[in-house]
Amino acid sequence: MTSSVPSVVSARNLCLTYDTNDGPVHALSNVDLDVRKGDFVSFIGPSGCGKTTFLRVIADLERKTSGDITVNGMTPDEARKARAYGYVFQAAALYPWRTIEKNIALPLEIMGYAKSEQAKRIAQTLDLVNLTGFEKKFPWQLSGGMQQRASIARALAFDADLLLMDEPFGALDEIVRDHLNEQLLKLWKRTNKTICFVTHSIPEAVYLSTKIVVMSPRPGRVTDVIESTLPTERPLDIRETPEFLEIAHRVREGLRAGHSYEE
Repeated sequence: MTSSVPSVVSARNLCLTYDTNDGPVHALSNVDLDVRKGDFVSFIGPSGCGKTTFLRVIADLERKTSGDITVNGMTPDEARKARAYGYVFQAAALYPWRTIEKNIALPLEIMGYAKSEQAKRIAQTLDLVNLTGFEKKFPWQLSGGMQQRASIARALAFDADLLLMDEPFGALDEIVRDHLNEQLLKLWKRTNKTICFVTHSIPEAVYLSTKIVVMSPRPGRVTDVIESTLPTERPLDIRETPEFLEIAHRVREGLRAGHSYEE
């Protein structure tokens, strides 16, 4: 992508340090990164490397210690107030006493949308995630994969340009995960959203992304940013091609290079 494409997320020398009883913990260290409009960016690295922390800083759920970060040209606090992003957590986090349509309606209710507009947006987002017909079901009546699709629908309901996804498929079995990866790519192409996606899976990161951000163990640093050369159309069997395996190898090497074995 060219530099003329606007940045949705821009970080410069971003640092975040937690003060604990055992001393400071450096969660993020001098992170420089641009996420451009329409990118699908995966963040990959070992546990504790700051992947989720970076997502939470974008969402204003954590506050930076130093450096700069903007979201759609605003501070994270301003972006949160402007409803500039949707957030999908590791667990579906649906309210069990609300039907699927009522769960999806929740942000729309909070934002004061009229009932007619709520109904329209719920129908649109259910269609996007292939859950039309399940609106009256309760979360416990759906499989884990369907619950996560409902969670994605809720994050899409108010049509934010940016979607933040924190390992949304990590707890699902491989067959369901493959299917949801395919669906997520189709969804991304249909909606033109910008997606920031946290994962531990190298194949998942390579399959989904236009850009893969490799992070080191704490303090979390960006050790490599890999621009994908894969075509836009990606059937699952693309994962067996030399081009795919070459990118996966570079991700693996980046993880290895960033890892300290001296601890």
